[in-house]
Amino acid sequence: MANKVEVSGVSKLFRRNGKEIVAMQETNLFIEEGRFASIIGPSGCGKSTLFNIIAGLMSPSTGRVMADGKNIVEKAGYVGYMLQKDMLLPWRTILDNIILGMEVRGVPKKEAVERALPLMEKYGLKGFDNHYPKELSGGMRQRAALLRTLLYDRDIILLDEPFGALDAQTRLQMQNWLLQIWEDFRKTVLFVTHDIDEAIYLSDDIYVFTARPGRIKAKITVPMERPRKQQDMTTPAFTELKHHLLDLLSEEVRIAGGQERIS
Repeated sequence: MANKVEVSGVSKLFRRNGKEIVAMQETNLFIEEGRFASIIGPSGCGKSTLFNIIAGLMSPSTGRVMADGKNIVEKAGYVGYMLQKDMLLPWRTILDNIILGMEVRGVPKKEAVERALPLMEKYGLKGFDNHYPKELSGGMRQRAALLRTLLYDRDIILLDEPFGALDAQTRLQMQNWLLQIWEDFRKTVLFVTHDIDEAIYLSDDIYVFTARPGRIKAKITVPMERPRKQQDMTTPAFTELKHHLLDLLSEEVRIAGGQERIS
């Protein structure tokens, strides 16, 4: 299967107070089409910096980023990008928030609404189209934000800790909801999380980042069949992989202790 995303030799240097700070060392990452890949690592290791580079919001100091065989460095809009904060506009209804990306792309509003409403019904937002963000729970707002990202209609989606602020029960519900959407649409997903259980449960592949300056320490393929079930999280295979990832991260977390956050 061909690579959908290729990150080759990408690094990022910043200057602060006349000093050069290496946020991310030369990083290589290759994601096949339709795969769900996660990145885990200590805080400040450069995960979000990498996302901003892939999204075209930041230029790398070295290296290149390819998608579908095209150079997408500094080309914003080629991928869908969702942050931890839902970024819903408080003065727009949930429906109007969900169709915002389509409107930006020039899709007529009537067509955008016709595309959005069936997805809202299928994925648990039926009846909330005329509500405002302040009237919804955190989990429901994240659903709306993810549907907005999905309807932006890009084959590659970056998700930067989208469930990090949710309570444990809501987070698990959202993980299952995301898996349902991924199974339906088979987008190529790159997902950042600090939660090892979440990374294993959702992913085909997990990339482990070192402490700053970040680089990829290991790539682990998750040996679990799909579709995933909550019971998978209690199997010996799940537990064994979790311990392996904890071992890989433990040294990096110690190194990262006390470092100033950059990403």
